[in-house]
Amino acid sequence: MKIKFIINPKSGTGKQKGIEDTIALHFGNYDIVRTQKTGDATIISKVSIKENFDTVIAVGGDGTVNECAKALIGSNIALGVIPCGSGNGFAFHNGMSSNIEKAIIQLKNANIKTIDSCTANGLAFVNVSGIGFDAHIAHLFANLTNRGFSNYIKLIYKELQYKAKDYTLNYDGKTEQVNAILIAFANTAQYGNNFQISPYAKTDDGLIDFVIVKDFPRWKVPGFLLKVAKGKAHLSKFVRIIQTDKMTITSNEKLIHLDGEPTATDTTLAINIAPKSLKILVPNGKE
Repeated sequence: MKIKFIINPKSGTGKQKGIEDTIALHFGNYDIVRTQKTGDATIISKVSIKENFDTVIAVGGDGTVNECAKALIGSNIALGVIPCGSGNGFAFHNGMSSNIEKAIIQLKNANIKTIDSCTANGLAFVNVSGIGFDAHIAHLFANLTNRGFSNYIKLIYKELQYKAKDYTLNYDGKTEQVNAILIAFANTAQYGNNFQISPYAKTDDGLIDFVIVKDFPRWKVPGFLLKVAKGKAHLSKFVRIIQTDKMTITSNEKLIHLDGEPTATDTTLAINIAPKSLKILVPNGKE
């Protein structure tokens, strides 16, 4: 098997330092490329298709995974992940270990699974994306010098003055108005660090879980975050989950995040699923 490792040296807290030596212990026929700026992983992945690689392995976080995935969707190349980011939601949802060497061994003995991918106004995502508070936090988090999970949580508490917004939803022939702190578009269960916003989301069911978090008293934030951390967000009376293959969301918001990376968009947002469109590597025994 011909493998391309794409290392993002800026991901997360630096777990990927010295990873080349560990890769060399377990793999033979491979190339390693380090990214230098945003967008490089997409370009490298596209080149990997032309060069007839069998697998691309993203060494980084969900942003690096997103960059690789959007080039590989619809191709025969399988995407693997060594989680080195701040959240690693996609990797953890798919059973990857947080230990670098264990993750490499998992990939060496992995199976190939074909999963769904999604788009928001034509922009691809594979994990969890959203509009509202989580997009606001993603924007601020992207500009932090020191990232990591603890700084992410600190940022949430710092921004609790955020006001809920009005959204118009169109799906399954219905139109409705909601007032929400955020609306997450979940292909997998979690943002990262096992914080599960939609615990029963599946990557191969042809559906997107739209998680509407209604406005609630800010003093209840610790309890809500605890539910998310325990995989019980769906049990909160402030959470409603709509499963459908597409939805249009209209609001005054122009900021969304795609797999944790902030981006500007139109006030009308069309979210769609592309069933069984991306091949990924999952640990042996993981369905």
